Amino acid sequence: MNRCVYEDIIRFDTKGSSLSDFRTQYAYMHGPISIVICILGIILNAANIVVLTRKNMMTSINVILTWLAVVDNLKMTDYLIFAIGFYVMKDPDLDLMNTYNIHKGKYLEFHASFAIVCHNIGVWLTVSLAIFRFLYIWFPGRGKIFCTVTRAKLTVALIYVTIAIICIPNYYTNFLDKKTPVHLNSSNITCHAKYTVNMIDQKDPVFIANTYIQAIFTKLVPCVLLTVLTFLLIYAMHQAYQKRKVLLSQGHDQDARRHHEHNRTTGMLLAVVILFLLVELPFGILTLMIVFSPAEWMTKVYDNLGEFHELLALFNNSVNFLLYCSMSKQFRKTFISIFCRCLPKQNYRVINMTERSQFNNSVNHNHHNTTHVQTDA
Repeated sequence: MNRCVYEDIIRFDTKGSSLSDFRTQYAYMHGPISIVICILGIILNAANIVVLTRKNMMTSINVILTWLAVVDNLKMTDYLIFAIGFYVMKDPDLDLMNTYNIHKGKYLEFHASFAIVCHNIGVWLTVSLAIFRFLYIWFPGRGKIFCTVTRAKLTVALIYVTIAIICIPNYYTNFLDKKTPVHLNSSNITCHAKYTVNMIDQKDPVFIANTYIQAIFTKLVPCVLLTVLTFLLIYAMHQAYQKRKVLLSQGHDQDARRHHEHNRTTGMLLAVVILFLLVELPFGILTLMIVFSPAEWMTKVYDNLGEFHELLALFNNSVNFLLYCSMSKQFRKTFISIFCRCLPKQNYRVINMTERSQFNNSVNHNHHNTTHVQTDA
């Protein structure tokens, strides 16, 4: 078979390992599956943004959820282009992540950094979401003062800017690598330069600094914070459930209903946090192990699981809409009022009538407070 031969740098030989075989077999499915998830996720997150930015939904929690949907959509739009270009429309005679087109190569270099920035912004937005809810539950009086819409917007802006700065070393760890053919197996074929993205030497100070930054500030610290906050929120839900039982036994039905709605909101946000932890914690541990393991660990283990982790992350970026719809009456009501105007008027009135009374009761109890995803402030 006539082929062009390139002098590629192979740092460690991983052929024949079970993880390498898994990656090879899974790679054929990764592109199409990722494209489907990205398209659905972009549509669902766009719906999240539209619903959560309505005037009656404008609260601190919803501000964070809105910008979480924004960064998820940025990440999935970028990944959609990447999956189409490097999996579905892959050059047939080249390995994955290689191309003859220099413009595709430059996009691959951009993607390598942009995806990390978006992912890390999503990580810290999830942390801030848990912190805001924790403050609101554990300090009911001060929580309403601390967790204002203005503070939420400042928190979002701070996260976006800080992550862009923290990831500066990561921008320098990836570079566009041009490979030229060293010889031809046949004089009848024409060989072109190919492009791929490689990483700088693992002993380089920039690479080492970036590894520690990514391992500590975007993996270890967020996962520890979210784990602690998860247990605290579960405990708070249990306490609220016990209080609701007491209120019901004393005949305070309206107060009991309010506590039930607060618990549903906490439960929904808890589901978002737990799903995030299930995806991120195992790979966060793998990232930390890179720091303390031999150099070939990254190539033999982490890289071979990278695409599977990306698929799980894309799924996590896509399902928040389903969580909101299943656990938030206010979100469903607003969504229906915006997107389901085509429903027969009689059915639409039934939907509104069944949920309006519950919403009004909550609004009357909380005076002028608006609701975030649920019916509490």
